[in-house]
Amino acid sequence: MKTINKLIFKRNNDIKLFTPGPGSLLKENITGLRPCFGRNDNDYKNIQNFVINKISKISGQKKTVALQGSGSLAIEIMCLNFLTGNVTIINTGYYSDRLNFICKQLKKKKKIKSLEYIHWKNIKNIKKKTNWIFFCPTETSIGLHIPIREVWEISKKIKSRLMLDATASIGLEKDHNLADVLSFSSCKGLFGLTGGSFISYKVKPNYYKNSFYLNIYNHEFKKMTGPYHTICSLYHVLKNYKKIRQSVLNNKKIFLSKMKKNLIFPKKNQPKLCTYVNKKMKGKSKKIVLYESRAKISGSVVNHLGELHLGEKAKGKILNYIY
Repeated sequence: MKTINKLIFKRNNDIKLFTPGPGSLLKENITGLRPCFGRNDNDYKNIQNFVINKISKISGQKKTVALQGSGSLAIEIMCLNFLTGNVTIINTGYYSDRLNFICKQLKKKKKIKSLEYIHWKNIKNIKKKTNWIFFCPTETSIGLHIPIREVWEISKKIKSRLMLDATASIGLEKDHNLADVLSFSSCKGLFGLTGGSFISYKVKPNYYKNSFYLNIYNHEFKKMTGPYHTICSLYHVLKNYKKIRQSVLNNKKIFLSKMKKNLIFPKKNQPKLCTYVNKKMKGKSKKIVLYESRAKISGSVVNHLGELHLGEKAKGKILNYIY
């Protein structure tokens, strides 16, 4: 364990991350790794059951299916296996454009009937009956948070279901349980290694039968290689989840205090994961990795996963590396 701790210290000292995931390297990521296989391996089965059950609790859903691949893969599989009828997407920026692109393809295939794309500032205007409302609670490209409950209340009034791209909000924001289905990756708010993604849901899928790989049923029943080592990397993390999560909250609070004159969004729209400021942040050395937003922004988005390894002891010292 001393050797692992030394390795963790060195790796996290070699590079300082201000990106949205993965965050700093955790000893828990490494100690959970082991030889494993998806079938007839009782050791791995116990690990998988623990991880999946824990993730279902975090997401507030009845069921969780693990996939080997990115959060974008999970979004596409989720859309193909759940969306039908009329769909309304909330426009929050770059990542909602991705949702809109996927749904446009589904409309061409007549998988969904109609598609509406409405700006996040106009969500109170969503009054027309729709089968699904679909959005990103945390849009990392501009450091924006849309409270899930706010959109859920709208969906309840018009009797629609709620779908979330929860890649940047899972584990960090509240009220994911209000959604009917959501997808997310292993390496942001869950604090695992990259390579895995998940779909959690409480409604029955409309299994997409035109593809083997894109049919959620085949992932559910493990008909292909799953994210075995990613799940192992989450095993010890989720046992210590509350303390690790606290590092993000500590960093966010300290950064808000330091940059209170440079904030773009009000408190209601501040995500736990990141902060958008009207200032171009710079690193003090070559070991600093700043986030390069995919959106065209004049300021910077700073993410708060760089001190995960310090857990609740994180005091925002990493922020001294940027100005």
